[in-house]
Amino acid sequence: MTRIGILALQGDVVEHERALARVGAETVRVRRADELDTVDGLVIPGGESTTIDKLLRIFALFDPLKARLDDGLPVLGTCAGMIMLATDIIGAIDGQRSLGAIPMTVRRNAFGRQVDSSEAELTWLPDGSTMHATFIRAPWVEECAAEVEVLAVDESHGSHPVAVRYRHAIATSFHPEISRDDRVHALLVDAATAR
Repeated sequence: MTRIGILALQGDVVEHERALARVGAETVRVRRADELDTVDGLVIPGGESTTIDKLLRIFALFDPLKARLDDGLPVLGTCAGMIMLATDIIGAIDGQRSLGAIPMTVRRNAFGRQVDSSEAELTWLPDGSTMHATFIRAPWVEECAAEVEVLAVDESHGSHPVAVRYRHAIATSFHPEISRDDRVHALLVDAATAR
């Protein structure tokens, strides 16, 4: 069975566990480098990107995680996880680092403050179907390299990409783990299984 880790420093860990179980994956919570070594793929959940960055450093996980991603570990970053996977961040605090797994620039808190959280119906571009999305203080993609595949765009906020895929990395502005639509998690499990 494919084993997917969930970075368990902050964020929707339980909700991701449930979504991954629905698509047939075994899960493990990752807080240490030795736990990271045991997984076929990883979820970086939402939360607060500056806090995740600091906790990765405190737990001595930043460098091992970056090395695994550079080596092709399949990864899904949701909301703050999207920010962590970007190469460039607009609105970053001084000293904030990212993992640079997707050649894109994201804007932190692009959708506004917590009270500006919203829901939207998106078009899932791979098959043209509708996907319900929940945005909570979400980022969006300002720009990305031509080789980055755009999976969904939010038409209500200026047509910014809100779901992308690049090689082994997938990122969403929204929280697929709370919608009970498991397509995004299935993409991660498929990538991890195929590796």
